[in-house]
Amino acid sequence: MLKAFIVDDEPLARDELKYLLLRTKQVEVVGEADCIEDALEHIRTLHPDLLFLDIELADASGLQLAEQLLSFEHTPAVIFATAYDEYALQAFELNAVDYILKPFDETRIQQTLEKIAKLQTIGEKEIPSAPVSVRAPLEQTGKMAVMVEERIVLVDIPSIVFVGSAEGKTMIKTRDKEYKIGESLVMIEKKLHNASFMRVHRSFLVNVNHISEIQPWFNSTYNLIMTDGSKVPVSRTYVKELKQLLGF
Repeated sequence: MLKAFIVDDEPLARDELKYLLLRTKQVEVVGEADCIEDALEHIRTLHPDLLFLDIELADASGLQLAEQLLSFEHTPAVIFATAYDEYALQAFELNAVDYILKPFDETRIQQTLEKIAKLQTIGEKEIPSAPVSVRAPLEQTGKMAVMVEERIVLVDIPSIVFVGSAEGKTMIKTRDKEYKIGESLVMIEKKLHNASFMRVHRSFLVNVNHISEIQPWFNSTYNLIMTDGSKVPVSRTYVKELKQLLGF
């Protein structure tokens, strides 16, 4: 029998999903949580096979939890269970097995479990513990595909000045354009790993080739003046790494 864990900040939604899962007689619900912190603690100790995960949680996004799970030695199969359909692309980029919408439907739950069973049959029960490498295509093409509204846009990587996040949205800023995308800053950072980009703030990733000036700020922090005139803050956490890289 499969062991399932439920993460949702709505008690009624957890109860409904738990009821439907138990009715299948294929799943044992070993635990539940309403926030990321509690979920991580229990997942580490319980090692569930399945994780039913809501997107909108009180303390953060379920997408953030899914990102953290990619580094786990034992990664449960993630099924997003949410009222929002606009995050499906991001969910599957995080190796989600399925994406089901509220209100839950018993037939749809059964379809998900059948899908899991098929994956087990062909030896793919375990979801990869790390995302599929995208470095080779990026290096070969010099471009990165991102979803902008309902379009897939190819962004020229060398033209990216910085990537920033605010109010739950991520923005890619080039010399002459801005792209607002649904992917998190963490996911973009993984795609650009080992390129000419570095984290300088919890909300900013910069292309070091576009830094034109470094201005000292207060409390040993700095502001970066970029080639397009943008100003990007450097937090104290990343000052040492920046100094080592640029030699100042």
